[in-house]
Amino acid sequence: MHLFGIKPLLTAFIALLHPFYVSVIEIEHNAKESTIEISVRTFTPDLENRIEKELNYKLDLADPKQKTKAEEYINKYVQKKLGLIINGVKGKIDFVGFEIQKESTWSYYEIKNVKDCKKVLVNCEILFGIDPQQINIIHVKANGQRKSFELPAPKNSAEFNF
Repeated sequence: MHLFGIKPLLTAFIALLHPFYVSVIEIEHNAKESTIEISVRTFTPDLENRIEKELNYKLDLADPKQKTKAEEYINKYVQKKLGLIINGVKGKIDFVGFEIQKESTWSYYEIKNVKDCKKVLVNCEILFGIDPQQINIIHVKANGQRKSFELPAPKNSAEFNF
């Protein structure tokens, strides 16, 4: 009896029974450009779900005809759900764009005029409301150091000191 193909099938079956609700937020201080660069990775169907529920707009993020609306609504959603305070000052997050890679949507942002980065307070409720086990994983890189923190719902803030 061959068991070669059983393990991947079993893993897929378990994943269906126990789905994961995770987003990943990467925050990096670019000292040369004096910016904070932010990327947010979410599973595309989850992001579409939250945009529809919270902003009352149904999107197909993979549809090229909806690109302009997708940019608008992804930006509105993330602006509502993500906030950064850098060195005690609330950062103005500017939308740069988005792309879809396989089942994930990556959206990109920046905060300008950040010469130094000693303290970052992140407030994050991305994808909150889908599942009580939602987790936001936050990675912050500044001054040559990378720090990470896991925010399981309902916890929505983390502080990073460099």
